[in-house]
Amino acid sequence: MHKRFVNHCTIELSLIPDGPILIKSGKEGADPTKPDMEFVETYHEGGRSLYLPGSSLKGAIRAHAERIVRTVGRDSKPNESGVLWANDPLNDNYDYLKDPKDKKKTLLSHRIYKESSFTDQLFGNVEIASRLRIEDAYPIDRTQLKVEERNGVAIDRVFGSVAVGPFNYQVCTAGAFKTKIHLKNFTLAQLGLIGLVLRDLNDGWFGIGFAKSRGMGQVAVTLKQAIVQYPGCVLVEENSVTKIKQLGSAKQPWNNTMLLGAGEFLSEEDANTYGFSANDQQDTPVAAEAMTLGFGVQLTWAEGTVTDLFERAVKSWSKVVLGVAA
Repeated sequence: MHKRFVNHCTIELSLIPDGPILIKSGKEGADPTKPDMEFVETYHEGGRSLYLPGSSLKGAIRAHAERIVRTVGRDSKPNESGVLWANDPLNDNYDYLKDPKDKKKTLLSHRIYKESSFTDQLFGNVEIASRLRIEDAYPIDRTQLKVEERNGVAIDRVFGSVAVGPFNYQVCTAGAFKTKIHLKNFTLAQLGLIGLVLRDLNDGWFGIGFAKSRGMGQVAVTLKQAIVQYPGCVLVEENSVTKIKQLGSAKQPWNNTMLLGAGEFLSEEDANTYGFSANDQQDTPVAAEAMTLGFGVQLTWAEGTVTDLFERAVKSWSKVVLGVAA
């Protein structure tokens, strides 16, 4: 599926610290005036600035997505035709992606995708690339960031005395960081899962960065905009009705308000080969428009309406979960 480009979703959001957050740089400098644990920094818009690395954000999002799917599914296959919902990507040797007759060879690409866990299909594994990409989150306004130093100690659990410390660390307590999440060739269930993760992040069910179990790492999520694009489609008029037509396909055009998963753009045979859900579509209140340069189609959810996109995608997620449970 990575050889094709059938749909793409870009979610613009801002992350606002709801208390102290710290993503450590991992290095201690020689400057004795700086704290023992420093926030990661980079050059951005002409000066040094704190930022939230996309890799750190993706790790936190993946970890919570795996918690969600393990809650409703299994982390092992019940039988040969069963669904593997989540696995342990750090300890999995991925034997099930090898050719049973020759363990030195991997399966064909469509078999690898179909045999991979639900979360691996979205976030990638040793054999398939990730469908999800997260940009580094940079400050919207560096002058609005509030950075302070805090002190701490590590307590000996046996004697109750100080084991390590005192040490100091740098935290950010105010400001806003902007980033984008990109999802390509996605199913609506996968998009719905990302919506649930962002909801839980905003509700404080999990955090980002250092010392999350000690009250740090909580952020508020503001959804700014979401754009769903179909690069291989155009808008056509049929009986005075605007519809979405896939180029080079004999499929019937869709209404111009349809939210479409990747399986909708494939032939029935190819969709079954990859294991995509049938009828992976939802109607929306958003009308499609032509992309830049007049080629391709996109649907745009403005700030304040992005939740509607996720609500419709979560319907497809629920459909997949209930279908497997049945």
